[in-house]
Amino acid sequence: MSKLSDRYSGSVEVEEILLDSSNIPEFNRARLEGKRELPITKRNVRSVWIVFLLITCAFMYQIFSLQVVRGEEFRNIAENNRVDKGMIIAERGVVYDRRGEMLVWNEVDESGEYDFPIRAYTDRLGLGQVLGYVSYPKKDNRGYFFRTDYLGRSGVELAFDSVLKGGNGSKIVEVDALSEVVSEFAIDAPVDGGELKISIDAELSEAMYNIISTSSIKAGFRSGAAAIMDIHTGEILALTSFPSFDPEVMADGDDTELIQQYNQDDRFPFLNKVIGGVYTPGSIVKPFVAYAALENNIISPDKVLFSNGSLVIPNPYNPSQPSYFNDWRAHGKMTMREGIAFSSNIYFYIVGGGLPEIAVPQAGLTTPLTGLGITKMAANYRRFGLGQLTGVNLAEEQAGVVPDPEWKKKVFDDDWRLGDTYFTAIGQFGFLATPIQMLRAYAALANGGYLLTPHVELGKTSEKIDIGIDPDLMKIVHEGMRETVTLNGGTARPLERKDVAIAAKSGTAEVGAGNAYVNSWAAGFWPYEEPKYAFILMMDHAPRSNALGATRIMGEVVQWMSVNRPEYLGIEEEIGE
Repeated sequence: MSKLSDRYSGSVEVEEILLDSSNIPEFNRARLEGKRELPITKRNVRSVWIVFLLITCAFMYQIFSLQVVRGEEFRNIAENNRVDKGMIIAERGVVYDRRGEMLVWNEVDESGEYDFPIRAYTDRLGLGQVLGYVSYPKKDNRGYFFRTDYLGRSGVELAFDSVLKGGNGSKIVEVDALSEVVSEFAIDAPVDGGELKISIDAELSEAMYNIISTSSIKAGFRSGAAAIMDIHTGEILALTSFPSFDPEVMADGDDTELIQQYNQDDRFPFLNKVIGGVYTPGSIVKPFVAYAALENNIISPDKVLFSNGSLVIPNPYNPSQPSYFNDWRAHGKMTMREGIAFSSNIYFYIVGGGLPEIAVPQAGLTTPLTGLGITKMAANYRRFGLGQLTGVNLAEEQAGVVPDPEWKKKVFDDDWRLGDTYFTAIGQFGFLATPIQMLRAYAALANGGYLLTPHVELGKTSEKIDIGIDPDLMKIVHEGMRETVTLNGGTARPLERKDVAIAAKSGTAEVGAGNAYVNSWAAGFWPYEEPKYAFILMMDHAPRSNALGATRIMGEVVQWMSVNRPEYLGIEEEIGE
């Protein structure tokens, strides 16, 4: 028997119990002195061996299960954990304005939420609809990309997605058993997206936005929009819509409260109102009616018509209830140039729809006048691109409406009447146009009759569509538009300046229930002698009592340009001594 067995299986001697009994206070308790030792039984030893055997069997079973039963499965997992193929998201292209100012670029995500470059946008106001925003690449809950590209959602980011979009690369990633990255290296380098320079002047667009914003608050307008275009190339020099939004907020998607405010705003901050908003144009259509009347020999430009403030036309269906077609004031005698300058409704009622014999004395005439008529009038509007898409790709575009008998029959199931022609001649009665349509049409008025597709690509010239304008007849229209700015009683007097000659037309369209609200427009071109740029500015939905018109607001924009961008106005900068 072993010494261990002999030691604890025999009897305990008395002296072992009484050992050091005379020195009990001196026992070192920390060393277990004075403690009685008891023998370990065979049963206890056997229990320890059984427990040890069970633990050993459990370990052996687990080893067998891992290496034999599920060995193939775990080997594959181990291989995948050790080496993985990852995606390298390519950087998206940078966007600059026409003066080289960076508008959209890429940054490292300091928060660590994204392991690829995130988009950063200029802080300039009023460019949200122009620049647009992106949605980022997305990963699933295992960390694998299921969307590997940035998605352009609107504006330049969407329109030029193919230019800005890069080509993704790939990499090999080595990780340890705890999925910590040990090393990584690229096997296919990513290709960055292309650089884009747009024709927009960001600072000018922001200035327009601030002026429109301030004016909207002052006069109670709901919203507004403006744009300036090169009439020879189709380049859009400036464009803004009020209110706007912050593209970075939309790209990040974290500020849900602000995004909800955007979505619930009845002024539609996501809408590019220049391109996608349709509005009643009012009197800014009158130069097109004037040109068509001249071209069709409806009236001589020097023939005098008279406005006493109202035109009364007998009702053939109910003679006791004649129809009243009012002017916005009594203008007295006027020729075509003055009719444009004063924006006389009665003048354009007559040249657009004609004057029946019974009403001849009211206009100071001796014989009836056959007007242009709705068929020729509608065709001429469409000739200048109204009621049609312009082809601009910066936002979802609306076609608008040019009213005619077919349209009225389809929408209202009713016949066309003389009053419908009268109202269509002054841009009312179901007439709807986008500001970009009117801008393009005014560019055609100014450039000799060429329709161009508006765009924001710096250095590009659009293809020109010749609509066959007689320059001698158009010159009369130009003269009327110039007198709108210079003549006493002209409706665009706030645009009269000594440093640049502007030709313009104002417009006030009645909208809403009971015509309780108005849209205010300003349209035109400069320089008058050799036109270079056309402009449009629209202020939406103000109370009729408002006295702040779009021409005055556009005048503030021109004033800003005279100080900060004189080259756009053709003003030579003075060189200081």
